[in-house]
Amino acid sequence: MAVEMIRFLLRKVPSVVFVLFASSVVAFALPRLAPGDVAVTLAGSDPTAENIAAIRKELGLDRSQVVQYWDWISGLFHGDLGQSYLLHRSVASLIGDRLESTVELAVFATLLVVVIGTTLGVLAGSTRRWWARTTLDLGNSVLVAVPSFLTALALILVFGVYHRWLPVSGEVSVLRDPAIGIQYLVLPAVALALPPAGGVARLLQTEMTRVRSEDYVDLALAKGASPRRITLRHVLRNSFGTAVVAIGLEIGTLLAGAVVIESVFNRNGLGQLAVSSVTSRDFTVLQVLILGVVCVAVICQIVTELVLAALDPKIRLGDQ
Repeated sequence: MAVEMIRFLLRKVPSVVFVLFASSVVAFALPRLAPGDVAVTLAGSDPTAENIAAIRKELGLDRSQVVQYWDWISGLFHGDLGQSYLLHRSVASLIGDRLESTVELAVFATLLVVVIGTTLGVLAGSTRRWWARTTLDLGNSVLVAVPSFLTALALILVFGVYHRWLPVSGEVSVLRDPAIGIQYLVLPAVALALPPAGGVARLLQTEMTRVRSEDYVDLALAKGASPRRITLRHVLRNSFGTAVVAIGLEIGTLLAGAVVIESVFNRNGLGQLAVSSVTSRDFTVLQVLILGVVCVAVICQIVTELVLAALDPKIRLGDQ
C-alpha cells in the first residue's frame, strides 16, 4: 500500500504543478483587473502626478506585469510572501496573526459537516417510512438551498438576540480558553456547516438508494440478514466513499463561505483580511490568500482520494 501511495503521489505531481501555476497566474492577474490604483490610495487626498509616479516606482508598480509576477513567484520559492502596501507589514505576519481564527472555524465546521451530513444521509437512506423520508428530504433541500449568511442571521436572532444563549460577535481563542472559545465558535461554525452538510446528506442518501438495488443486497436479504446488518455491512460500507468525496469537495465551499461568515460574526480571520484587501486594493495580500485557498483545495483532493482508496479495496491508487 505504501508503494502504491508513493506512486500515486508521484503521478499527481505534474497535474498539481500545472494547477498551482495556473492558479498563481489567476491570483496575480485577478486583483489587478479591478479599477483604481493602489498608488493613488497611498498618495492620500489631492495627490500630484509626481507623488503618484514616485510611489509607483518605489513599490515597483512601474515595471512590466511579467517582471512583477516573476519577482512574486521567486519570492514565494524563497519563503517571502511579500509586503502589504497599505499596512507596511509582511504578508506572512498578517496571515499568521489571523490564521488561528480561520483554522478553528474551518476545523469545527468540517467536523459538523461530517457529523450532520452523514447522520442525515444515513437516516434518509435507511428509513422505510414515507413520512420520515419526506421530512428528511425536505430538510436536506432546505439546508442546501438556504445560503450561509441567511442561516447566520437566523441563528443570531434566535440564539443571540432573543434568548441570549451564545455570543454573536467577536472571538476567543480555543487554545487559550476552550470553554469560552467554543461558545464563540458554535454559531459561526453551524451557519458555515449546514449548507455543505445538506449536500453531503443528499449525495449519501442517493448512493445508499442505488446500492440497495444491487444484487449482493438482494442475496443478503435472501439469506435472512437483518435490515440493520444489511444497512451497516453492505449498504453503508459501499456508500460511504461518496460521502468522503463530497466532504473533500465541500471543504472549498467552507473556505469560501468563511469570508462571509467571519464578516457577519466579526471574527478577525483570513476572510476579514481578504475583504479588507479587496476594498483597499492591497493585492499583495489578496494574491497570496487566493493561492493559499487553491493549495488547500488541492491537498484536500489528494487526501480524499487516499482515504477513498483505504475505504474501498476495489480502488487502486496506481490505476487512477
